[in-house]
Amino acid sequence: MTGSVAHRAVPTDEQIRELHERYAPTSEAFDLVYTHCLIVCAVAEQLLDGRRSAYDVDLVRAGSLLHDIGVYRLYDTHGRLDHRDYVRHGLLGHDLLRELGFPEALCRFCSCHTGVGLTREDVVRQRLPLPVADYVAETGEEQLVMYADKFHSKTTPPTFVTAAAYTAGVRRFGADKAARFTALVAHYGEPDLTRLAEQHRHSHAADGLAPPERPPA
Repeated sequence: MTGSVAHRAVPTDEQIRELHERYAPTSEAFDLVYTHCLIVCAVAEQLLDGRRSAYDVDLVRAGSLLHDIGVYRLYDTHGRLDHRDYVRHGLLGHDLLRELGFPEALCRFCSCHTGVGLTREDVVRQRLPLPVADYVAETGEEQLVMYADKFHSKTTPPTFVTAAAYTAGVRRFGADKAARFTALVAHYGEPDLTRLAEQHRHSHAADGLAPPERPPA
């Protein structure tokens, strides 16, 4: 089992919701971020079917529900989101969970889910507002949550994203990124988003028109 941590260190769903409620600056921010995390958790659990024995399932669930908690730290006192530095939300979430005493294995879901992974070279080449380092999923649990995250976007309005749409969008960051995502699709398969879309009343983005990692407008 990869990425295993002591189960006493993994917060419950109720404790995670309380953290979202505590740090969300507005009810709108809570609805946007927490709903997205619930959806990513549902996608991750769907992807776990048939392979649960190979993963720390409790860690996957907690990581899914917490991966975007750093977004709250990008809101100002007027409830406005800092779109320019949105790429920092993962590192901000990592720092927040570390400050709260959570293990590194849980903190890393925040900092290692952006795109299909940010490398040192990406940070330098794109002049990203991040310390120069690798922010790449390493464990099976991290990779699963990172992949599940790609199928829903916090755009305005929020949308579900097909594998084809994400591949088209991520290709603008390099053919290697598209190839990396294609390999993940081959490994995990593409989740069925129909029921989730109906449940949350979020539409599907048109294939080829969904830019990856675009912050909500």
